[in-house]
Amino acid sequence: MIKLGIIGLGKFGTNILNTYIQLEREGLCKLVAVCDINEKILEEKVKKYNLKGYKDYKEMIEKEEFDGIAVATPDPFHKEPVIYAANKKIHVFVEKPLDITVDGCIEMIEVCKKNNVLLQVDFHKRFDPFHIAIKKDIDEGKIGKIEYGSVHMEDKIIVPRDWFPNWASKSSPVWFLGIHFFDLLRYLLKSNGKSVFAKGIKNKLKSIGINSFDSVCGILEFENGAIFSFEFSWILPENFESIVNQGLKIVGEKGIIECDSQDRGTRVFYENYGVMSYNPVFINESKKRGKIVYSGYGIESIADFVYNIKYIKEGYKIDDLKGEISAFGEDGLEATKIAVSVHESIEKEKEIKIGG
Repeated sequence: MIKLGIIGLGKFGTNILNTYIQLEREGLCKLVAVCDINEKILEEKVKKYNLKGYKDYKEMIEKEEFDGIAVATPDPFHKEPVIYAANKKIHVFVEKPLDITVDGCIEMIEVCKKNNVLLQVDFHKRFDPFHIAIKKDIDEGKIGKIEYGSVHMEDKIIVPRDWFPNWASKSSPVWFLGIHFFDLLRYLLKSNGKSVFAKGIKNKLKSIGINSFDSVCGILEFENGAIFSFEFSWILPENFESIVNQGLKIVGEKGIIECDSQDRGTRVFYENYGVMSYNPVFINESKKRGKIVYSGYGIESIADFVYNIKYIKEGYKIDDLKGEISAFGEDGLEATKIAVSVHESIEKEKEIKIGG
C-alpha cells in the first residue's frame, strides 16, 4: 500500500486530495495525513474525510510514515517542503511551477537525486487528450519541421482577486499560467528555450491592491529554431464564459495545428447565469455506485505520480520513467528558466538569452 500525504489544501490541493481518496477506494494507496496552515480549511478536510491533520508539515513528516508527498503550497513556497521531504527519502509531487528561481529548482533536483527519490511536477497539459493527439502527429512528422506558432492563456480576474488575494502579488500570469505552455511547447517540440523578449502591463490589479502584472506578452525562440508568440493574463471580466480562455497554434513546413482549449464544443445560456462553456475534459465529476467519481486529465496527471511510485516500488528505477508523459524536476527547471527570463526581459526591456 502506497502511503501518501498532502501539504497545502487550497484549490489544487483539493484536487490532489480527491484523487488520492479515489485511488484509496481502489486499493492503490492510503492517504495518511494532510497539512495546511489555514486552520479552517484543515479542519474542514479532516472532518469530511476522517483524516489526520497538521498545521506544520515538518511535524507531519516526523510523526507519520510516507512513500510520497504532494506539495500544493502557493507558487513561491514549494522549495522548503520539497527539500525537507526528499531528505527523509520521500518521493515528491509538486504543483507547477517547480520554483520561481532557477537556483531553487537546481537545489531541489540535486537533493532528490542525492536521496534517490522521485521529483515530479504537475504539468497537466501534457495529459490533455487533445495535446496527446497533437504530439502524436508531430512525432510522426505529419506537420514537418515546426517554424512558428502562438499560445495564449487568460484567467478571469476572480482568480487573483478572489481565489489567491494573499499571494497573487508574489506571482504573475507567467508563473500561474504561462509556465503550463512553456512546458507543453518544450514537450511538443522536444527543444528548450533559447531567447525571449517580453512586455508586461500593471494596471487593473494594481488599482485593487494586487502588485502583479495584469498581462504579459512576448516572443519565445527555441533551440531548434521555432518561434512562438505568447499572451498570458488574469484580468478577463468575471462574467466571461469560462474561468480560462486558452489555446495554441503550431505551423510547420507541411501543415498547421490549431487547438482551442477553452471551447470544447458545449456552450450554454441560463437565466441569471449568462453564457457558460464547459471543459469536462479537465476535471469531471459524476456519481457511480453511490460514490463521487472524478475523471479528466487534471486527475490523471495527479494519479500518474502514484502509479510512478508503484512502478518504483516494483523494482524499477526512476530513470526508467523518463522520456514519456510524466514531467520531472529537469522539466520544471527548463520551464522556470524561460519564465525567469521573461521577467528579466520585462525589467531590462531587451531580449534575454535563456540560461545565459
